[in-house]
Order: sequence, then structure tokens, then C-alpha cells
Amino acid sequence: MPTDRAPADDALPEQNPVSPDNPCPFLRALVTGGFVGGHAVPLPKICSTIQAASGETGLRRRIVWAQTFGVALIANGLGPVRLLRSLWSGADLDQLRNGPLDKHGGGSRILDAAAQVHPDEIDRFACFGSDYPNPCGGTERGLNAAQIKTFMRANVDRDGADARWYFPILMQGEWPVLLRVMGKGEGDKRYLSVAEVRTLFVERRLPERIVTRLITKPRPAGVLWRLGRATVAALVLLLLLLGVAWLAIPDQVDQMLADSLPKPIAQLVPPALPAYEPPKAAHWLDQGWTVKDRQWFHHVTQGTSTFPVPYKWFMALEQPYLSVAGAPGLMSDSAYLERFGFISSPKTTDSDAAALKAYGFDAAADANAAPAPAPQPGLTPTPADNRDGLPVGFARLSGAVDPATGAAEPDKIGLTCAACHTGSIRYKGTSIRFDGGPATVDLRKLEEAMGFAMIFTQWVPGRFSRFAERVLGPGASSSERDALKKGLKAATDFALTMQAKNYQNTIKSKGQSETQEGFGRLDALNRIGNQVFYLDMAVSGLPGYLDNQEAISAPVSYPPIWTVPWFSWAQYDASISQPLIRNAGEALGVFAAINFSPDKPSNRVFRSAIAIENLIQIEDMLHGPDPFATDPPRFRGLTSPKWPGQLFPGDKAWTIDQAKVDAGRRLYGKICVECHLGPVDDRSFDTDDDTKALSFWRRDGGPWDTAGSVVHLVQKPVADMKTDSGQASVLRTRTVKVPGFLGLDPAKDLKGCGLPPGASTTDISYALALMDVVQRASDKWMEEHPGVDQSLVWGTRKNCPNPSPVPVYRARPLNGVWATAPYLHNGSVPSLYWMLSPAADRPTSFCQGARDYDPVTVGFAVPAGGEASCKTGQTRFMTADGNGPIKGNSVLGHSFEGPERDPHDYPQGVIGRGFSEEERWQLIEYLKTL
Repeated sequence: MPTDRAPADDALPEQNPVSPDNPCPFLRALVTGGFVGGHAVPLPKICSTIQAASGETGLRRRIVWAQTFGVALIANGLGPVRLLRSLWSGADLDQLRNGPLDKHGGGSRILDAAAQVHPDEIDRFACFGSDYPNPCGGTERGLNAAQIKTFMRANVDRDGADARWYFPILMQGEWPVLLRVMGKGEGDKRYLSVAEVRTLFVERRLPERIVTRLITKPRPAGVLWRLGRATVAALVLLLLLLGVAWLAIPDQVDQMLADSLPKPIAQLVPPALPAYEPPKAAHWLDQGWTVKDRQWFHHVTQGTSTFPVPYKWFMALEQPYLSVAGAPGLMSDSAYLERFGFISSPKTTDSDAAALKAYGFDAAADANAAPAPAPQPGLTPTPADNRDGLPVGFARLSGAVDPATGAAEPDKIGLTCAACHTGSIRYKGTSIRFDGGPATVDLRKLEEAMGFAMIFTQWVPGRFSRFAERVLGPGASSSERDALKKGLKAATDFALTMQAKNYQNTIKSKGQSETQEGFGRLDALNRIGNQVFYLDMAVSGLPGYLDNQEAISAPVSYPPIWTVPWFSWAQYDASISQPLIRNAGEALGVFAAINFSPDKPSNRVFRSAIAIENLIQIEDMLHGPDPFATDPPRFRGLTSPKWPGQLFPGDKAWTIDQAKVDAGRRLYGKICVECHLGPVDDRSFDTDDDTKALSFWRRDGGPWDTAGSVVHLVQKPVADMKTDSGQASVLRTRTVKVPGFLGLDPAKDLKGCGLPPGASTTDISYALALMDVVQRASDKWMEEHPGVDQSLVWGTRKNCPNPSPVPVYRARPLNGVWATAPYLHNGSVPSLYWMLSPAADRPTSFCQGARDYDPVTVGFAVPAGGEASCKTGQTRFMTADGNGPIKGNSVLGHSFEGPERDPHDYPQGVIGRGFSEEERWQLIEYLKTL
């Protein structure tokens, strides 16, 4: 390839020398012509020179100066020290190579990274142009603005995966500027002469008309202009510093913008995340499950496709950050997903002990665990697949089928039970992990990040090329890439319009406002309603159900699920009794597809992707064998985690004080047993003469039914407890519209409940509609799996609503309570210390996400006045904001205060006498041991 290159720091005849580390052809010509020096040039000098060369007048001339100032300021680097140096001493024109404006030979490739000029690339440049009338006579080859735009786009496409997102931005400061400065003609006929471009690159000379502008002495600027110029320069500097900061510390900048901008604008900013801090050590606590069974629970599919893209696409998407050098990491990187609160997980448990230990698994613990029960007859649970090392709770749905058409679909990716019901706490770099506990994830942040990742993949130059290569391979055809781009656009439109935009517009039209869920909380009931009765219907081609959506306004802490299969009622509000209905409804809420379409064969209505065979196996693993088969009785299956003091020998904060435990046991027997029943695993309580009559394991007059198969939990009216009523009101007050052809009729479908016939089967209670839909979907699955013993699958419990005439919350046994902070159903109380304090004394704000556990107060150490600010990426629970109390976020109720009284004489919201400080610590110590 022919080239023309001058020696380094040398000059062509009658020219000043120019460094090969100055890659800008216009600046090279200015240096060789002696208009500016070749080394450090003050910014005002560069600005005034470019301003003069432009030939602009008036305001446009001032704009050229300001634009040049911004570009020259960052030309040598974006670091704070470099920016100050540029402000002080100017831009170093012989050190522009490898700076922020250098494309390293990319783009037009006329001047390569070694400062060689390639005339054949100038010939390629000419191919994009046409012949124009020369104002000086005749015609010549040139490119107008539209042709230059086509040329630049072709350059980016040619660079492919090597193109960076900022290349088109840099190009806007190159060819369009050359057209403005060196162009001939006016308007659409203004063109950049190919001959003059060749002279500029090869001979490093400017056209004579440009030289004339440069040597003409300008009129001195007025005072107002100088002041205005200084103001513009300061604003440019501020914006540049903000841009630099966003590239260097994006989460901090995102957090600042989210906190300072109005909410509609703040939603245009990617979510800020806590910094990733890999644990120094990790430990899974012994809970009666083998390592293999835990891994299966962590990654087996429920049949969900939570994310609006196929599995392969999810694995190929990049994180929603911009990177000056190289590509950002992938969305699927475990370290990135852990910043949303997820827990790292190995690709397989068939590894050596050292590899498993890094994830907290101890193969030796299997000696104390029983293998999972055999599947029920006719059921074949699917294997779990974590070949790509995703965190706990992510599941690959292989062999996906469209419920409406039966057509095969690509593998999907969804969240499984473990995403929300696997807990962890962190203490001084150690990660303590336990199954069945409340997760600390923030699903809203993950949803937002997914949306931005899809948008960035479409619009950030070079990103789609990398995405396509990961999905399709390097040899994909243009038609395959086009189809992939259309599919990605459709998925993005679905997420941004059908999901996000329609939801926001609907709640706005209803005058509703959202309550932030944040780390460790989710408004599952309202989310499930929005999913099933709006989105699933929209996907099935049923318009007109936008108003079935309600605002996310009753977030709750993810409930622990150990021991739950034995409870008479699940959910905080005691709203579901039938285990399969509870689990299948949850699967629908995280987008297990279901068919409501009237346009498909009627025998396919209510067909779904719910993996009922897996849900039944999970329930059996949680449930375990008959606890009364051992002496003394004890739960097996998944047991609650024990206080992990043995992991921190010598640390007094984790050491149990037995004297306090004994005193706390007596307090528990007097005050807590009434609602929370006797302790599940405390032989001293069960055998002591003063407390054995209150034992949890009593079959005669205790909480168990006569068959010993169900624990009847205590239910308390919300009006008496005075804890936040948000969650308890969702199923009691929300209604939905449903299409008549579905034939929903709870009075008929919910057998054995004795429900009165409804006045309408199209405008009905959300609770009954959901129970009916899940019943019909489960019945459809049973119909298509005739080899399954339905009596074993359904068990003896009916799918009936709670008959209580008033809203209630149910109290559960407190085994494992130490691992379930923050407390109350809405996660509003940060520690047991504050839980046992008068409600009015509790903090009204605290931070969640990526914070250490406090073994002293048991939960999170928060001062009485609350926390006014949080670390980057954390979410802040607050009871009120500038608009007043926040719906769903009350910290009141369940209070211990005042003197001891007859239980019926306490005012609403007070459930017992106040504790002395000593008693409070005694009861806390006892609760640690449960």
C-alpha cells in the first residue's frame, strides 16, 4: 500500500516539524504552517486560531471558540491532574496519540496509528462523493453533509467489534467540522473538496482562503464577550468533569443524579449499585440438605422466563456502562449480579472440596443430611443446569414451549424459588449463607439494568456487533444479524412499553404512587396481579386490561420458608392454605407463561409453562418426613439455621451468654408464646415444669391438628396489631376484570369452599380470581399428565380463602428469627433490639444492601434517629418523605410499652408491657438460640 510519511519531528520542505504523535490532520497543518507551536499550546491560543480558521462571525464564532475549548481541554487525558495541567499550560499537541480523541487508526484510516498517510483511503473517501460546481470555475469531487454522514457510518461498520461507543462522537468533531471550516458552497450544496483533503493529509497544507483568515488580525473581543466566554468555558468544564466522572465512577454519578433530579428524569439514569466486595470466606449453614440437593434447589426452573430475552441473549448482553477502553463486563457476570444482592454459586457441585469451599459448601456436612425424598409416582423433576456459573436463583428453562401454540422456543432464563428465599448475612468479610431465608436482592434495580443493557446494545456503537457475535457466532450472515436486531428491538419495546411505560401511565391515571421496594423487599402480591391480569392477558392478545394494574405500594420482606409446609396458612396475611396453589401462583408472578388466548384451540386455554413437577419436589424437600416419627419430635426437611457463633471463635459479639438465655427463656414463655407458640427446638423449654405445658409439640390442646399434619398458627386482626396494613389489604380490596370466555367462577371452581355465587364473573375479587386462575392452570397440567396421582399432589388441603371476616396477619414460630432481619412483615425494623423497643422509639429510616450484620442487636446496627444518607447503590427505607407518610412503610404496631396489664386491656398496637434494658438483652440472647 503506497504511503507518504515525513520523519518523526521533521518537516516537509519549507515547513515546521510535526510530531507523529499528533494524529489530527488539521492541527498538523497548523503546526507545519507555523500558526501554532508543535508542543504545549495554551488553550486560548488554540481556540482563537480555530475560531479564525472557521471564518464564522457573530454568535457562531463564539460557539466555535467554546466547542474548541472543550475538545482541547480533554485532548491529552481525562484525569483530574491532566485536566488541571491543560488548563494551566495548554494542550500538548505532540502527545495526542493514545489520548481520549485518538481512534488508533480507526475510522477513515487515511492517517493510521503510525502517522502514515494512505492515499488509497482518500480514494475510498472520494467514492462516497459526487461532482460539484467549483465556485472558482469547473467541477470537482467532493462530499456534502449527507455523504459525509454515510461515509462515517460506513467507517464504524467497517471497524466492527473494534469500534468503540464514542467513535461517532469523535467523528462529529472531525469531518463535519472540516466541512464547516474548509467547505465550499452554501446550504445542501456545501461540500468538502477531495483535492483539498488530499492536500491537507499528504502535504499538510491548508487552502489559501483558510490561511488568509488565519493571518488577518481579528478585532479585539468586547468585555461582555470575554465574560460570556469565561462563563461558557466554566460550564463546558463542569459538563466535561461530570462526563469524565461518569466514565470513571458511574455508580456514584448515577446515585447523585437519581438523588437530585426529578423522578421522571431520574428514571433515565441507570441504577446505581453497591461496590462489589468479594467475601474473604463463605459458609453454608447446616440445614439438613445435601450439597447436591441445595444446588438443585438453587437452579431448578419453575418454568419461568422472568427476563424478556432468551437465555443466550441474556448471557451475551453487556452491563449498562460506557467504557472508553474495551468493552464493559457482561450482565451475566456473577460479580455484577452479586451487586444486586444475589449469592455466588458454582457451575457444578461435582468439584473438589477446595473449589466448593470457595462458595461456602462443606462436603463433610453431607454426613448430617438426608437425601431428598424420591419423586412422587408419575413425576420426573428436571435436572438443574448452572453450566455458566450464574448466582443462586437463576434457572435455565430448556425445552421451552409456547403454551398457546405448542411451538418450540429457545431456552429461556428465569428466577426460581431460591432467588427470593435464600438468605445471607455478611460480617467482617465473611458471607454466611442459608437456604429458605429472606433474600437481600433488589429486583427492581435488576429490571432497570436489563432495560438499559438492551437499549445500550442497540444504540451504543460497536455493542450490537459484539452482542451478535456472541449470539450468532463470527460467521453470521447479514440477514441473521438483521433478524437478531429486530428481535432485540421487539424485546426492548416489550420491556419499555408493555411493561414499564404502560404500568407508569396506568398508576398515574389512577392517581397512585409507588413505594420503593429496595434491597430485601418485594410487593409480590401486587406484582403477581399486574403480571397475570394485565401482562399475561396482553401477551395472549387481549387488549383493554391496562386498568387491572395497581401501584407497587405494599412491599414486604421476603418471608423465610423453613417449616412453612407444615403451617395452616402461608403468606403474612394468612391468605393461602393449599401448597401447590401457593407455589404455582408465585411461579406465574415471575412470568411462567400462561395462555389466555381466545384465538387458539379452547383446550389450550390455561395451559402454562409452570414446572409443577419441580414445585412438588421442592415442597417435599422443604416438608420432610413426619416430625413425630422421632423422639423427641423434630422437623426435618429444610430446618432453620442455627446461630453460627462457632464460625467466629473469640469474637464476644457472637458468644452466647447462657445466663441471659435462661432468663430470656422465661420471658419468652410469659410474653411471646401466646402468638408465636412454643420454641420449635428447645428441649429445656419442652421439659421444664414451668413451660412444658406450652410446648410447641403438644398434640393434645396444642397447635397441631389431630393427625399431626398441620400447625394451626395464631392469626391477629390487623386493627389490633396496628402494624402496616398495606399487605393485608391487597387481596381484601383489589378487584380485577377478566374476559367472560375464560369462564372464571370461584364459587364453582374452588371446590369445598362454600363460596356464594358471585354477581359477576368478569369483575371480581383479585384474591378469588387469582386462586381460580391458578386452580385452572394446575387442573390443566393434571389433565395433561394422567399418570400422576392427584390425591398425592393435592393433599388434603383445600384451595379456599381465609374465612376471617377482618384482615389478619399470622404469627409464625420464631425458629431462625436471628437470620430474618429486618423485622415485621414489611421489613421496617432493622434489628431485634428495636423490635423489642416501644414502637415510637424505632428508627424511621435505614439503609439496605451490602451492609454488615450486627450480632449484638441481631440485625443491622441503626441509631435511634435513623440514617439520613446511604452508601452508593444502597436503598433507604423511610417512613415518610416530603409528601408525607409513605404507603406500606409504617414501623408502628407490635409494640412493647407501658406497664403490664390484662391482655385485653392493652391499647391497639401494644401487645405487651415494656421491657427493661436488661430484659431486652436477655430476650434477644434467647432468640439467638432458636
